[in-house]
Amino acid sequence: MPATKKASTGKKTKKKTTRKVKKNLVIVESPSKAKTIQKYLGSRYKVMASLGHIRDLPKSKMGIDIENEYEPHYISIRGKGDVIKELRKEAKKANHVYLASDPDREGEAIAWHLSYLLGLDANDKNRVVFNEITKDTVKNAFKNPRSINMDLVDAQQARRVLDRLVGYSISPILWAKIKKGLSAGRVQSIALNLIIKREEEIKKFVPEEYWTIDAQFKKGRTKFNAEFYGKNGKKLKLNNNDDVQKIVSQIDKNKPFDVDNVVKKARKRQPPLPFTTSTMQQVANNSLKFKTSKTMMVAQQLYEGVNIGKGGAVGLITYMRTDSTRISALAKHEASKYIHDEYGAEYAAIKPRTGKLPEGAQDAHEAIRPSSVLRTPASLKKYLTPDQMKLYSLIWSRFVASQMTPAVYDTVRVDLSQNGVNYRANGSQLKFAGFTKVYQDNAKKDNKLPELSTGDQVNMVNNQPNQHFTLPPARYTEATLIRTLESNGVGRPSTYAPTLNTIQKRYYVKLVARKFEPTELGQIVNEMIKECFPDILNIDFTADLEDQLDDIEEGKRQWVKVVDQFYKPFEKELNAASEKIEKVKIKDEPAGFNCEICGAPMVIKMGRYGKFYACSRFPECRNTKAITKEIGVQCPKCHKGQILERKSKKNRIFYGCSNYPDCDFVSWDMPVGRNCPKDGHYLVYKKSRKGRQVICPNGDYEEPIEK
Repeated sequence: MPATKKASTGKKTKKKTTRKVKKNLVIVESPSKAKTIQKYLGSRYKVMASLGHIRDLPKSKMGIDIENEYEPHYISIRGKGDVIKELRKEAKKANHVYLASDPDREGEAIAWHLSYLLGLDANDKNRVVFNEITKDTVKNAFKNPRSINMDLVDAQQARRVLDRLVGYSISPILWAKIKKGLSAGRVQSIALNLIIKREEEIKKFVPEEYWTIDAQFKKGRTKFNAEFYGKNGKKLKLNNNDDVQKIVSQIDKNKPFDVDNVVKKARKRQPPLPFTTSTMQQVANNSLKFKTSKTMMVAQQLYEGVNIGKGGAVGLITYMRTDSTRISALAKHEASKYIHDEYGAEYAAIKPRTGKLPEGAQDAHEAIRPSSVLRTPASLKKYLTPDQMKLYSLIWSRFVASQMTPAVYDTVRVDLSQNGVNYRANGSQLKFAGFTKVYQDNAKKDNKLPELSTGDQVNMVNNQPNQHFTLPPARYTEATLIRTLESNGVGRPSTYAPTLNTIQKRYYVKLVARKFEPTELGQIVNEMIKECFPDILNIDFTADLEDQLDDIEEGKRQWVKVVDQFYKPFEKELNAASEKIEKVKIKDEPAGFNCEICGAPMVIKMGRYGKFYACSRFPECRNTKAITKEIGVQCPKCHKGQILERKSKKNRIFYGCSNYPDCDFVSWDMPVGRNCPKDGHYLVYKKSRKGRQVICPNGDYEEPIEK
């Protein structure tokens, strides 16, 4: 049967149409930052990542048109084609495009390059900046977008052009006269020169002898320590043992010492300022043993956002590239309330310390601080990696301490004498913890003295002369080198980590026991730059150039004129250098044995990752061997080979079997040569601040620390 048709009602039914609402496109640098911001902005926004820079100067050539006002020739970065294509596609569909790269010169330049590639008007209000990635801060930033700040862009462009002119002009001379693959730069050349100068000071240093006399005294049953001070109330330096014996001979062991003077004071110890980029790098290097590059990588993760459970991803710290110690009023108020509630009103500073800005500092951002002081390290422990936890704890405690009252110590100085010989004892005791309740930085232990008054007498228990020699200046660590560069006005917060990384990568210096030592190659390069380009190594000249870049950022100077004033005299030095410098041949050091393949002598060559053995007939014979050192321990795995000390590509020491690749034993810790008495696993040495300790990596067995 045919289907029966329904009777028509005469009314037309309207089709329901859904209108697609255009979204706003937000572009940031990294996927983790995009993920955090997407959560705050909601479904009306689409947040995408440019994955860093998308346009830059070409690597294959200088890319600067010197004759045409130093115009840079930018190109799209290789490998970013798909990213650019996707961003253009989304930008066309978007209701509005916002550029939310980092709030500094480099971030402004990234926004400008994005604006160019996406065909946006640089004068449009499409630039969004925020100092911390939290919900309220991000939402408020989108209510107040601005146009791209071309002064910031020009300052970054001037730095890029200057560095390119120096690097791509000097590097070819280094390749021609020394060896291929070398490079030179403004800040890295000064860093290298500082390290070499320090090495020269150490070599020239002549130690001087001096002596001290430590003594122990007793009042009643209480003993305390004092040091020799001088004679007849005047300080005296003991230069040799004869000086010491003259003093010792004057002391009557059977006669007590008189207490001549007791000075009691209350000493305040001021809290530290919150972190800037350089102080964070220095403290992380000293206390956490973090390399500068690692500190910045972990700080970037904390800034961009970490998933903290139900709350989702949130930025835990403010922007980590800053030279300011300024704190916002809101953050101060939150910290003050937290300190009141947690420690009491007496611990909260009424007027927290404010640091003086160093010369050349921009004060564009706040200091590095937690985005909320209420997110204590303890509350975040289960969400953070060990490295994130260490750095966040450091930043959090430093910030909280900066908002607290000073620590107060009761100090006492006691002057003792007998027969014109003076000793002095110093004691201190913590009276009020203040900021040390939260942050301990080189805090001294209490040294209590017995209650003494002028006119009392005490007996000497023992007297110990000690010979000493003055020490040479210490080699630079990453922390002390950054401090020196900053104090001289060389470089800015964003430049320190890449500078230190470059001089190690080029093998101009090496880190030995966390201290910089120059290599032969570094000394050769430094000598050539010193001879031909003295301005590059002139700290005052480079610091002045940094100030001029800051002036460009503030709109006080025009970037082309700054570059031109630098390049004109530099060009003359360049032309003279090519003719002046003779080719330097780095002599290969004999290895002391012959090649097992062809019988020719083996030599020690300098490579990208340090020294290695190579056949002297290279390139006819390409035999190479890693430089290794036996530690006198048999392999615990194959029991045939010897354990060798080797170095990884990152110059980190590890231990492997001499029978590699037949035996794949490898360990970061040095094997001891004994097995664990509990489970038979091989034992290793584990280093710590107090010394090294024998432990079992497979269990809980450990032996006392060897100092």
